[in-house]
Parts: sequence; C-alpha cells; structure tokens
Amino acid sequence: MANERTEKRQRRRRRGGFIDIVNALLSIVVFGILAVVGLFLYGANQFYAPGAVPVESTFQVEKGTSLNTTAQLLEEKGLLPDGQLIPSSLIFRAGSYAMKKQSSLKAGVYVLKANASMADILKELTEGEPLDFFVNVIPGETSYSVAQKLNEVGPNLTGDPVPVPPEGSLLAIRYDFLPGDARQAVLDKMQAQMKAKLQEIWDSRDTSIDDVIKSPEEMVTLASIVEKETGLASERPQVASVFINRLRKKMRLQTDPTVLYGVTEGKVVLNRSPTSAELKQATPYNTYQIDGLPPGPIANPGEEALRAVARPVPTNDLYFVAKSANPADGHLFAPTYADHRKNVALYRKAAAEAEAEAAREELEAEAAEDAGEAVESN
Repeated sequence: MANERTEKRQRRRRRGGFIDIVNALLSIVVFGILAVVGLFLYGANQFYAPGAVPVESTFQVEKGTSLNTTAQLLEEKGLLPDGQLIPSSLIFRAGSYAMKKQSSLKAGVYVLKANASMADILKELTEGEPLDFFVNVIPGETSYSVAQKLNEVGPNLTGDPVPVPPEGSLLAIRYDFLPGDARQAVLDKMQAQMKAKLQEIWDSRDTSIDDVIKSPEEMVTLASIVEKETGLASERPQVASVFINRLRKKMRLQTDPTVLYGVTEGKVVLNRSPTSAELKQATPYNTYQIDGLPPGPIANPGEEALRAVARPVPTNDLYFVAKSANPADGHLFAPTYADHRKNVALYRKAAAEAEAEAAREELEAEAAEDAGEAVESN
C-alpha cells in the first residue's frame, strides 16, 4: 500500500511538472505574440506619424539605388526620425515591403513636404513626379549656344566644360538629366540622338533629291538653312523645295541666314537682315557669293526641317518672300522672278502699312496719356 501511495504522488508530481512546462511555454508564446503585436503597432504608428523635418526638403534617388541604401540615406540626412526604439530605416523598409513598393523607387530629385511621414516619403519616391532638370536644344540653335548652356548649368552638371561640338551634330529636342550627371555625357547623348535620327530620315528620303543632296551631311546643311528661314512647320517642305530647285538650276541659294552665320560663326544671334556690306562680304557661308551649299550647317535643325529636306513637296518655285513683318504670317512663293517682284511689292506694302499702323497707335497712346488716361504697354 505504501508503494502505491508513493507511485501516485510521483505521478502527480510528473503531471504537475509537465503542466508547469506547458504553462511556461504558453506564457512565452503569449508574451511573444504580444511583443510582436506591440512592435507592429509601434512600427505602424511611427511609419504614419508626422516626420522629423519641419521644413520642406529635397532628396535625390540615384539611378539603380536599392531600397536599403535609400532608407539609410534618408536616415543619415535626418529625413527620418532619430532615436526610435526601432531604427527608422528598418521601419521604412518594412513599410515598403508591406505596401509592396520595395521595387518601385524612381530615380530623381523629389520635394518632401514639411513633417512628411515615412509613408508620405515612400509615396513621393514611388508615385511622385521628380523635379525637372533638362537642357533644351532649340531648333535653329547653334552649337556654340548649346555648349554655353551645358557649361553654365552650375552645380547640377559635373565635369570639365565641354568644347563646342560640330555645327549640326545635335538633335534639337529636350534632354533630361539628373544632378551630378556629366556635361560630356549629356553632350554625347545629344550627338547620339542626332546620329540615329539622321540615319532614320536619310534612309526614308525621297531619292529624287539625290542629284543635289548627296549625303546625310548635306541634308543637315540644307535643313539648317530651312530651319532658319521659316518657323512654320507647314512651310518647311515648300521652302526646302525652293532651295533644291535652285541647286538643280545651278542658282545661288541667296539666303540671308547663311550670310549672318558667316559674319558671327554662330557665336552671336543677329535678329535682323544682313547689311549691304555683309551681303558683299566674302565668307565660305555667304550664299550670295558662293555656288551651291555652304561648307556645313549654320545651326542644329529640328526633325521637321530634316524631314522637309528629305521629302520636299514637288514645286517649280525658285523664290519666296515674307508676307508681312510678322513671321507667323509665312511667305509668298513664286516660280519666276517677275512673280517674285510682285510678291516683294505686296510685302513692302504690308510692311509699310504695319509701320504706319504702329506709328498711329503710338500717337494715339501719347494723346491718351496727355489726357490723363492710363495707357498700358503691350
């Protein structure tokens, strides 16, 4: 009997010890769950809480930067809260994964609003629009002018100043870049774009121009002249036709922009007609003095001017003159010199009327001002 009682006590002790172990394990699990829930709630609260920076700030996401590096940089720059129970960079990364945006970072410079939360920052870096940094090559702009812009962009572009590239070697479009990009890299992109576009347009040209336009380089030269002669896209194929017709007839091109380019070599923009002395000045670009095309482009043409030369409209026109003093009014075209003289007379009449109208308006404005009326200048 004594042995049975002893065995019962031992069994009770074993059951009690097992229950104690189970209870201990359950307690650990519960405390673990509570701790995880607590950390989750803490992290979520910190992720959506107002940020640490009371003023608007900027932040750059470099090309190819990982989420981890971005989070560390945000923390190092003080854009994430400091001294948290859980490091802010870890919370930021966890939030990114939770919102499935860990692979959605976009390179660029972003404006972060004052007191932006980590959630706000993540949204801006993955969904927002970065600040624009770009250089425009304007159709008809000279390479000298473009090189000046690249070299004067200040701290946004890096590297040594670029030399003036060959005239006509840059495609006239907008080029985006990121702060820190090299000037030379942007220039290389401009030239690569022109090379690719030029080959595409040359390959699709109307081969009937081959008798006078014998290479892509000559196409660029004539396109640069067309670009400078008219700002109206609708006119460019017809202007190109005039010059091609002149080349076929061995007539000199006699185009004013080439004269001015020969005077300034593209370093200065002259928004006027050549003087009589300049028209007589012997330069390689003065098409009043030389036969055929000048030795090279006088500007960087846009795609429309290139296409106009590649596929000009078929005409018999050999002359054109402005319709009025307003470039937006376009030109009058003529196949003969006699018709051209009539168009010139029309232009002079329109220009004289415009000048008289301007003088009349000036006198009326003076009279109104003398009468005490407010006169707004346009």
